[in-house]
Amino acid sequence: MTISYDKLWKLMIDKKINKTQLCEKARITTNAMAKLGRNETVQIETLAKICKVLECNVDDILEIET
Repeated sequence: MTISYDKLWKLMIDKKINKTQLCEKARITTNAMAKLGRNETVQIETLAKICKVLECNVDDILEIET
């Protein structure tokens, strides 16, 4: 089972927000952003913060591939 954050990157492009801006607005660490970039697992709190900033749901930013 793998996690893909491709939906997150597409949503960020649509909302015209870059990684640095998202880190600042969501108050997440650059390490968490790096994990997202490598499709690694992150804490649900981190995903919740991102969803709040982007005004979306978790299924809008990630996909679980089996």
